[in-house]
Amino acid sequence: MYKLLALDLDGTVLKSDRTISPILIEKIRILAEHIPVLIVTGRHHTTARPYYQQLGLTTPIICCNGTYVYDYQNEQVVEHNALQKDVARQFVSLAAEHDLTTVMYVTNAMLHSKYRPLPYVESLSEWANSFPRENRPQIHKINDFHHEIEHHPHVWKFVVEGKSADHFAGLPFVQQHFNGEYSWTNRIDFARIGNTKGAALAKYLEGKDILAEQVVAVGDHHNDISMLMLAGMGVAMLNADEAIQQLADRVTAATNDDDWVLADLIDQLFLSEGEDR
Repeated sequence: MYKLLALDLDGTVLKSDRTISPILIEKIRILAEHIPVLIVTGRHHTTARPYYQQLGLTTPIICCNGTYVYDYQNEQVVEHNALQKDVARQFVSLAAEHDLTTVMYVTNAMLHSKYRPLPYVESLSEWANSFPRENRPQIHKINDFHHEIEHHPHVWKFVVEGKSADHFAGLPFVQQHFNGEYSWTNRIDFARIGNTKGAALAKYLEGKDILAEQVVAVGDHHNDISMLMLAGMGVAMLNADEAIQQLADRVTAATNDDDWVLADLIDQLFLSEGEDR
């Protein structure tokens, strides 16, 4: 019997248009009354907040590929393994030397350079601006990463894009201090070494009456592999890379753009009887 459902957001719970199927929202709300549903995401907590609220969850959320756990109920970081400031400074300088475009995740915001903005962050900013000010995800353009490192308590992770990203990931300094994982086809996330979704999920289970083999984890990209391997039932989305599908225990029957695919999965693995369509 499975006792916890761990879900990635982008490419999994979220459809390509960044919405959640109303069918899935209803199914997760029903399940969460009896079984913990945990969001495990590469996102910052401010950009995950609208979805957390839609789903009506009360569990903490694991953010930035396992870097920190955030409690929306009390609006506080429960625990974290943030980057050391000197390491963050060196990373920024090294990324600039290798002509990489960078996004930096700090305590309460995503930051990107106004001189070299990334299209996906620009698009995310447009989405964020559709929310009321009091509930708006925090995404800001900045002048200087080094300045921001000094003025924020925590640096959670970096995201880079560029032709030399693969080479950059193999540099000794990066290998020594960072865990690099693809979060999109041309995008690498760099969190502090040891930080992964699987490691954070395993730590979350400590002290709870839930074993890893009693967990169902669902994801679609390379940064999800660690939690898919940890879980008793690791499920890859049909839209995941072939290599990820081969590592999973199960692959969904349809992609994240299908309204029913995860609702059906929840019925099959957690609820005794599926609902008639």
